[in-house]
Amino acid sequence: MYSIAAGPVVALDGLDWYVGPGDAVAIMGPSGCGKTTLLNLLGAIDRATEGSVVVGDTDLSRLSERQLEAYRLRQVGYVFQFYNLVPSLTALENVELPMLVAGVPAEARRARAKELLDAVGLGEKGHKRPEELSGGEQQRVAICLALANDPPLILADEPTGNLDSTNAALITRLLLSLSQERGKTVIVATHDPQVASVFPRVDRMRDGRIVRD
Repeated sequence: MYSIAAGPVVALDGLDWYVGPGDAVAIMGPSGCGKTTLLNLLGAIDRATEGSVVVGDTDLSRLSERQLEAYRLRQVGYVFQFYNLVPSLTALENVELPMLVAGVPAEARRARAKELLDAVGLGEKGHKRPEELSGGEQQRVAICLALANDPPLILADEPTGNLDSTNAALITRLLLSLSQERGKTVIVATHDPQVASVFPRVDRMRDGRIVRD
């Protein structure tokens, strides 16, 4: 069973794995060890074929498709390696998109999108489309998008994989700040030891399991 509780209790296949509110955890392991699968299960992108996945007091395995959509929209923010921005929309419009789906009024979503872009140093670039932004800037927009509906859980899958070392360090610090300054629970899958070293806690995966050093 995978679980993230409102309190700091997470269990994985009989091995206690504690992740609390506001914690920041890096998960490392070789390709194919299950890092992405773990994030996809916690983010309700994939369904477990057996057992259960519990986040807070919600057992994801018991939710309908409509309930899973609501969970993905409001309870979890996902940051991908390849940014996943809509190329035809501006940075501001991309950040507004999850709020539009959630039914947030236009004035309120525009104000929050501007606030988030300001917070990551892109307030002056809200009118630009993804192709007009650098990789690091696109990933900062993607983080704003993940934060749009103020979810308590942020999952990031190799978020620095396409970035140079300078931008990778910037994105890593930004993700860590979501825990320290905004109280988010942040779980980052990475193969980069420099990225992992920034986090106060590093867990390792092997063959689909969390293993202890």
